[in-house]
Amino acid sequence: MKLFAKYNRVNIAATICVFIIGSTGFYFVLQYVLTRQLDETLRVEQQEITAFVKQRDTLPVIENAKDQWIEVRPVAEMTKKASFRNANIYNPQEQEEETVRQLVFTIKAAGKQYEIIVSKSATETEYLLKLIIGIAVMMIALVLVFNYIINRTLIRRIWQPFYRTIDAIKGYHAGESLQLPQEKIDELRLLNQSLHQMSEQINQDYQTLKTFTENASHEMQTPLSVIRSKTEALFQYAERDEKLMQHLLTVEDATQKLARLHHSLLLLTKLKNRQFSTTDLIDFKEVIQKKIRERQELFESKKITVSLNGDITEKIFHPHLADIIVSNLLSNALRYTPAGGSINILQEEKAISFQNTAVNGSLDVTRIFHRFYKADQSAEGTGLGLAIVDEICSASGCKVVYRFHDLKHIFTIDFNMLT
Repeated sequence: MKLFAKYNRVNIAATICVFIIGSTGFYFVLQYVLTRQLDETLRVEQQEITAFVKQRDTLPVIENAKDQWIEVRPVAEMTKKASFRNANIYNPQEQEEETVRQLVFTIKAAGKQYEIIVSKSATETEYLLKLIIGIAVMMIALVLVFNYIINRTLIRRIWQPFYRTIDAIKGYHAGESLQLPQEKIDELRLLNQSLHQMSEQINQDYQTLKTFTENASHEMQTPLSVIRSKTEALFQYAERDEKLMQHLLTVEDATQKLARLHHSLLLLTKLKNRQFSTTDLIDFKEVIQKKIRERQELFESKKITVSLNGDITEKIFHPHLADIIVSNLLSNALRYTPAGGSINILQEEKAISFQNTAVNGSLDVTRIFHRFYKADQSAEGTGLGLAIVDEICSASGCKVVYRFHDLKHIFTIDFNMLT
């Protein structure tokens, strides 16, 4: 959910709650005020009748109006206090039943006791109350609508610089300069300045790491070459010494493994830093056939059957990375396929699947693409082959997926994100 949508929901919900509570309170306050006005009118009528009786000791002539009338009834007892009440009664003037406000009091005139009921129609008061409430509700609705429109327009304009910053961050890559405009709003200007400073620090760290990687790669090549050459020279002196020969073979194997490890870690670093661009049109079928031919003797020595089925269109990919990804998956299949097993490579429009006969069941799907993970720790290899495949796919915009089915390991390269 976007921040604007969440703000709008909270803002509108809070505004509606406030208006409902306010409208309810306003209704009761207005009703109280209008009722008080009716009561004052009734009290004035009571005062006039009381004053007339005091002066003449007789009841005045009753003249009823359209919206106010008086009833006089003889009573046996006097009440001490007048009382107000609401009632629905029949109005003889209007010839209909309506809501009225009544004032009931007792008075003594010419030695007799009377109950006087002064009734005043509340119809106009109710009409006025409904009219005012209706106008208030309409005003509230207009305020809500205009508030929503203004917020939508204003907030979009206010947040536009923020979205420009987000777009700039999305297109940012290490080694580039993050160019952000100077904004007028203090918070956004502070954000852009902080991001710019952070990007400069990232660039500095990236350049340092890149320099270190290049230097380490260059400097490690020399001692590795020296170790290889000296080992080869020592082989000539150790032809008759079997024990020394075994030691030298161990050194040779360790040197080769160190060289492969060095090459793999350097490649992973370059992939992490996105130093490869996918700009060439690669025919993966041709690459796969080439890698199969290179390993033909190894397949034959283990009596492994290799089949290549289906067809696939050309894809935009880096040529060196295409070689590596196919080579690593094929080498992985060769290494973990038992003698007499089979490897099947299935090509489709949007995917390539490498399937090989399994020996010990499924691999650990949570760790299979982690660095230095090996199902069999005694197996040859650095444990970086599948991690490199995963990193190449991530850098190239595709995806590698592992699954175990029908006693086979299946690695699928999904090209759905590529054109």
